[in-house]
Amino acid sequence: MFDPESVWALSGPDRTVFGDGALDELAGHLPDAGTTLVVRDPGLPDTVVERATAGLPRVETFADVDPDPPLAAFEAALERARAVDPDVVVGVGGGSTMDVAKVTGALAPHDGSVLDYAAAPTGGGESVPGPGLPTAAVPTTSGTGSETTPVAVVSLPDRDLKVGVSSPHLYPDVAVVDPVATVSLPPGPTAASGLDALAHAVEAYTTRRFDAKPAAGPDSRPDYGGRTPLTDALCRTAVPRVGQSLRRAVDNGQDLAARREMALASHAAGRAFSNAGLGAAHAIAMAAGSAFHTPHGETVGAVLPAVVRYNAPSVPERCAEVADWLGAGPDEDAADAVERLARDVGVGGLASLGVDESAVPALAERTMALERLLAGNPRRLDRDAVADICRDAL
Repeated sequence: MFDPESVWALSGPDRTVFGDGALDELAGHLPDAGTTLVVRDPGLPDTVVERATAGLPRVETFADVDPDPPLAAFEAALERARAVDPDVVVGVGGGSTMDVAKVTGALAPHDGSVLDYAAAPTGGGESVPGPGLPTAAVPTTSGTGSETTPVAVVSLPDRDLKVGVSSPHLYPDVAVVDPVATVSLPPGPTAASGLDALAHAVEAYTTRRFDAKPAAGPDSRPDYGGRTPLTDALCRTAVPRVGQSLRRAVDNGQDLAARREMALASHAAGRAFSNAGLGAAHAIAMAAGSAFHTPHGETVGAVLPAVVRYNAPSVPERCAEVADWLGAGPDEDAADAVERLARDVGVGGLASLGVDESAVPALAERTMALERLLAGNPRRLDRDAVADICRDAL
């Protein structure tokens, strides 16, 4: 007899502070600290970091963070933290920077290396033994949602792999979301991060329900628990805002109203997917990023139309809502609307990222290994189905 789940939870950062000028209040949301370690995006304007650190008595900085940060960047940040012995860790930047900051804050008081706590079998699979340092996350892009999640992604370029570090202790204590901090982001990263936010919301909205899996206790309930009424509400907040504002934010980065809507959409989508789960679009993107080093946001944007097209027969009503929220024309469905938005902001298919037909079998094979991401996909998947999606996305 099938005993379905009947309990769900909504997790996230302890506190979210949102709005124009929120960055200037950061010090007031942190515990009194002697030393703050700021992990920052090296390409970020100094003025943004200066706003974040105003009022903090002593600041040490770590800025050696690249997109899709390799293990070496995480290890270097952790080594710096253990040497500096900060009272607080603050991450200011995109998802890569916030991931490095979250891992640094979580692991600095404990023994062991980053890889010890990464998912097995690539990593040691150890659990973070207890609370870390107080940590704040300040996104300067609107898309990754890293300020809402208990996960960080570590690249292992020598092995063409990515591995996750996941623990409730990675949730930031405070997420400070200031739309003004995103104004300097160039059009390309604005488009890529915005499509990532859209994929978070669409996949969270169409993933399987929380009660479409066996019952589990609080210690064994998965982080990606399936969609719930609250994650649905968050997705309904996110998708229309991306549809109405992403093109404007890409065309004019100083359109503060568009930046504000995208910042809210990104945060809401992050809260939704970090509880509900994702699906095939993110699994394919993670596999492609590992094997072919394609940039995450562009890859998700490239494959999302094909994934929506494949999943639509299993969630037709929800896909119809997505189409409506994205302003689909009379002859368009949800996949068409997503594809048109991606093209309008300059993101093409997988072929534009250097992935061709010859890569499809290996990409499908790698994707099928990402069971945690695929578990909630609303339509059954096998290797051939994933290969067909990849071909559609070329």
